[in-house]
Amino acid sequence: MSESPSIWEVRLGIHATRQQAEEIEERIVGLLCPDPDHTPPCPIPWSASLLHGSGLEEDDPYPELVEQAEAEKHIRP
Repeated sequence: MSESPSIWEVRLGIHATRQQAEEIEERIVGLLCPDPDHTPPCPIPWSASLLHGSGLEEDDPYPELVEQAEAEKHIRP
């Protein structure tokens, strides 16, 4: 028995510049819809959005990313 489709959210936190974040978003969109010129609708409806940390509902949803970025700063040549 299959279940009915519903909304799912996949979250990805990244520590990046705005340009890097936009490039990553474009790559993800390319994975979701590898043929942007196809006849609508998409087989699996989707949407993507890019949010800066200050616009997130949670105060600090990815503290481990900041910690990891700080630690890696000290080991990069």
